[in-house]
Amino acid sequence: MSRRVKRPLAKSRAPGDRPKGARPYRNPSQADRVQGKRQPDHRSGGKPARFSAPRADRRAAFVAEAPKPVGEPPPLPTKVQTVVVSADENNMRVDRFLEARFPGLSFSHIQRIVRKGELRVNGKRADSKDRLQEGQSIRIPPLKLDMPKAAGHLSEAATKTLQALKDMILYQDDDVMVLNKPAGLAVQGGSGTTRHVDQMLEVMRDAKGQKPRLVHRLDKETAGCLLVAKTRFAATALTGSFRHRSARKIYWALVAGVPKPKQGRISTYLAREEGEEDTIMRIAAHGDEGASHAVTYYAVVETSAQKLAWVSLKPVTGRTHQLRAHMAHIDHAIVGDPKYFNREDWQLPGGLQNRLHLLARRIVIPHPRGGVIDVTAPLPPHMLQSWNLLGLEADRFDPIENAPEE
Repeated sequence: MSRRVKRPLAKSRAPGDRPKGARPYRNPSQADRVQGKRQPDHRSGGKPARFSAPRADRRAAFVAEAPKPVGEPPPLPTKVQTVVVSADENNMRVDRFLEARFPGLSFSHIQRIVRKGELRVNGKRADSKDRLQEGQSIRIPPLKLDMPKAAGHLSEAATKTLQALKDMILYQDDDVMVLNKPAGLAVQGGSGTTRHVDQMLEVMRDAKGQKPRLVHRLDKETAGCLLVAKTRFAATALTGSFRHRSARKIYWALVAGVPKPKQGRISTYLAREEGEEDTIMRIAAHGDEGASHAVTYYAVVETSAQKLAWVSLKPVTGRTHQLRAHMAHIDHAIVGDPKYFNREDWQLPGGLQNRLHLLARRIVIPHPRGGVIDVTAPLPPHMLQSWNLLGLEADRFDPIENAPEE
């Protein structure tokens, strides 16, 4: 389901007009007291979270900010230039920094200039995955867009790729496209990855040679809404919306056990930890090298025999593996997560597939030319099978909509 609307998403309802099964995002001062004590949120040394539903004078849930006028981005530099990392760009990866500054660049071109050492950070070579810090000096070499491919008929393989992309489309217009990315398909290339969304988008280059651009990412095994810009203009605007947190996202997950309280806020610091075979995000302390603050709101929608819970998640920040690491941190890891499922003596219920049960369910973001994009993705096949086996009702009211935005 998708739409582009000219009004805020949230609509007020008359008293008593709440959908069947609806529950407000409760105030813990009333609902989450245990023996006279308020349940704290899951943060490191913080105060208890407040979960009161928005008052009439508060901004309604998921009201996206009105987009500011955005013009065409400046032309790519034709000679060497030096830029300084801004506060908004702090802790951004090198490749994502380049994509944000120069939306017209292809992934392969970014990797090439980094690999050759043409891009320097404080005078030193950098890796595309390195994190930048505010105030660092970045040497940018001359840049250019990929040359348009000669017009002609698509090959059989390219035609199949184009059809596969069309089958994924949940919403599109002249500027924007939202794909329903299937679980198991990578968004970008990496070690041993030959097929990914960024590579598939090559078949959608226009007459000017412009290719649709990724403006955010999902983990390979996460299904659901993936936003793609079809023009440089849209790429600049949408990237800015993510940077300034104007984009609102909802995820659905199936987790082990039932979180208590059933609605809460998880606030931690996360840092990358490199292992011999894999990389994970660990819970870190404030001030640790490379640590970034991460905030997630969660709400239990429905449970199954107190062994499993369907939770709805609203990330305020957008850190790598944030939802997966946060749910494992509160001892309710996402079912099928090969990296973060850490519960001992726990067996997968019969009939459920051992795959990551995480869906990028919904995205709401200001449209570059006005209005709001609001797109919802269906449950992927393996999660739909689990919902059916467990008797979960996918059309239930989602209480996370009333969670705060910060």
